[in-house]
Amino acid sequence: MKPAPIPQDYTTFLAQLKQRVVAARVHAARAVNYDLVLLYWDIGQGIVEKQKNAAWGDAVVERLAKDLQRAFPEMSGFSARNIWDMKRLYLAYSDPNFWRQGLAKTRTAGLELILRQAVAELEPIGSETSLRQPVAELTEVRTKAGINPLEQAVPEKLAQVVRELVARIPWGQHLVILNKITDPAARLYYLRATAKLGWSRSVLLNQIKGGAFERAVKEKKTHNFELALPEHFAEQADEMLKSRYNLEFLGIGRAMKERELENRLIERLQSFILELGYGFCFVGRQYRLAIGRKEYFVDLLFYHRFLKALVAFDLKLGPFEPEHAGKMDFYLNLLNETERAPDDRPSIGIILCAEKDDIEVEFALKTKQNPIGVAEYELQAKLPAEFKGRLPSAKQLAEVLREALP
Repeated sequence: MKPAPIPQDYTTFLAQLKQRVVAARVHAARAVNYDLVLLYWDIGQGIVEKQKNAAWGDAVVERLAKDLQRAFPEMSGFSARNIWDMKRLYLAYSDPNFWRQGLAKTRTAGLELILRQAVAELEPIGSETSLRQPVAELTEVRTKAGINPLEQAVPEKLAQVVRELVARIPWGQHLVILNKITDPAARLYYLRATAKLGWSRSVLLNQIKGGAFERAVKEKKTHNFELALPEHFAEQADEMLKSRYNLEFLGIGRAMKERELENRLIERLQSFILELGYGFCFVGRQYRLAIGRKEYFVDLLFYHRFLKALVAFDLKLGPFEPEHAGKMDFYLNLLNETERAPDDRPSIGIILCAEKDDIEVEFALKTKQNPIGVAEYELQAKLPAEFKGRLPSAKQLAEVLREALP
């Protein structure tokens, strides 16, 4: 018997169903994690309150672990050590004053922007009370000049926002943050990034070791986004850009040409995209742009899924020069004219150089119509300040070796 013909739109229908199944599975997994972390939060809260109000001693944790394991043998996670960690989780994130004091220290570094974005992104996964009203009240506060929204938030609403954020993070990632980070501002940064970007434990650990928080909030970013883009899009673009990119994974310890640096980045594209941040999709290298009889080439071209914009990278081995901005501005004009889709936002350019002078960059970008950012790259970890001048240079080491050899 001859099989029935496949309907014309069957392939599209099947692809849509597959996407729906995957989305449902992801949502189910998130919901399970959400409920589990809230359970751990409640256990930690209960222990803290009993020890505070009923004078329970620490021995209760050992007893509780044994009783829970006996009652729920099919469930893991009720070891005494894990229950101690549940208490740590609750203590770390339940004190509004702890958060306010930590975040107030970084107001000048722009961390309140990270908080506003974290608050705005939160939507309850389960059936808990909606956060829309607390979010509205928190973000309304920021319209008052010079006011950090956390400093004005009532404790109950702040606690609700923080608890919702905590519930988004898998337990293993929580343990990494609790064990490696003590500063509340840094904890908020890594919580929010893990929740939004889906970092695994290994990626989270690498980001912590690479000083992602310090680079995100303590080093000045240089760009003209606020001049070239609408306010909301400019904030999103600012979040996408880093002031410094750590390219230590390339293993480069000598001088090289720009094309060789580009080749290394392509060879280790996955590591480079992880360093760029979530949302970058690789389009091409030496991407051809034509105008009239002439053609030009963008070193690296990406598309950012959430900004919905093309992002062009220009690699420079030396320091930033003002003419680099003019060249990038020209490339962006071509991209917007020939490659930008009708529903795309304006293309963004990033000049990646060995070093930059912030004042020079500011003046170079002041008259540019397209959004351009300038960032430094780091090929090797810098020597801590306390060791500078105390260790021998490469030349001194070579001389010592020559003298030591027979």
